[in-house]
Amino acid sequence: MVNRFKKDLGIDISSILIPKENISLTKWAVIACDQYTSEPEYWEKVDRFVGNEPSTLRLIFPEVYLERENAEQKRQRIDNINKTMRDYLDNDYFEEIENSFVYIERTVKSGKKRKGLLFAIDLELYDFSRGSSSLVRATEGTILDRLPPRIQIREKACLELPHIMLLVDDPGCSVIEPVAECKERMRKLYSFNLMMEGGFIEGYQVNDPVLLQNIYEALMNLKSQDSFSGKYNVDASVSPLLFAVGDGNHSLATAKACWDNIKKSLSDEEKNRHPARYALVELVNIHDPALQFEPIHRILFNVDADEVLNAFVKFYSDKGIPCGYEYTEDIGKIHGTDSKKHSIAFISGGRTGYVWVGNPIFSIDVGTLQHFLDSYLGANPDAAVDYVHGTEIVEKLCRNERNLGFLLSPMNKSDLFRTVILDGALPRKTFSMGEAEEKRYYLECRKIISGYLR
Repeated sequence: MVNRFKKDLGIDISSILIPKENISLTKWAVIACDQYTSEPEYWEKVDRFVGNEPSTLRLIFPEVYLERENAEQKRQRIDNINKTMRDYLDNDYFEEIENSFVYIERTVKSGKKRKGLLFAIDLELYDFSRGSSSLVRATEGTILDRLPPRIQIREKACLELPHIMLLVDDPGCSVIEPVAECKERMRKLYSFNLMMEGGFIEGYQVNDPVLLQNIYEALMNLKSQDSFSGKYNVDASVSPLLFAVGDGNHSLATAKACWDNIKKSLSDEEKNRHPARYALVELVNIHDPALQFEPIHRILFNVDADEVLNAFVKFYSDKGIPCGYEYTEDIGKIHGTDSKKHSIAFISGGRTGYVWVGNPIFSIDVGTLQHFLDSYLGANPDAAVDYVHGTEIVEKLCRNERNLGFLLSPMNKSDLFRTVILDGALPRKTFSMGEAEEKRYYLECRKIISGYLR
């Protein structure tokens, strides 16, 4: 039964690794590597907290260091990551959970509980290219030059650690929520506080045959052409989208790139059973009340604010599009997106204001801003950009008058699937699922090298 549905849904539940009971899980679990990329002090604090104890901090490459380390330092860091993975396996740090989903409850800072299911997804059913019609699709554009350092880690790694979160559009709450109602009958795998105000997390083993069957049948119903076409009012020529990548798009794209390279030398039989064909993910219902969509803001570094703002006006004026900018202290009332005008608040030094574009050519304000930024950064190599979560970080970093922050408006999460189906992937870094501290923490692992020997 499991094999049949694995093929149809691209799901593998054969093996998940979790740390054994003698390991401090609070020190083990570390937030996603693409968070706090402009705050090295956060990662330095994590390093001090972890000390010499086993931790996923030693198994990941925090992206804060990508631009701060030279090629030799990066190579040494990657070598250490791969060595530590082997050491953790050799030292028997893991318990293997077989033929099971893991049901996850994450209590976030609001006090709400976000529910998820952990499993491995078939990379043959995932395509991150724009206009993809695959069962698993990217929701945002993939930045290809962000893949090489991740590929360098994964191509020699014996373990993968997921911060990937897939979304399912399940308004009837038929997949994950029924599992939550049965958690008291399941084996509890872990229960602990996450470091650095990350909230609280619990995990349960889901291996009851009836529950497994119910999960598969619910997903098959959502995947069916009739259900899909009716929900989104599209004809039968439009291929169903079942899973949309919410977080970790570049990690999933990295796994896909590595698998595409590995499979070139495999027979058909080897392709079917090689563990690198799959990537570990957490599935969340987009209708989960605890799941909040937050905008991802932009900060330009080493720029003159007035020069950038004038360049913005020239960029759109040259296209015949009405635009402008104004300084104002009351940016809290700026509304980002409607069909006739986009307004985007900015901060630099002690000054605040907003840029605006009339009759925008993009449906959301992030598209309007990113279109300009791509052009500006290409023409100004001394400038740099970072994508950050939370207005507090923007306000903190943009006290420096050589930094210019743009505050984007939130996206309505109920529009996500329909937009991706009809328009394709959104502009990169359009939205974030919650604030930085609510991101997925590395916790569970999975072997991705076939026949790894201790």
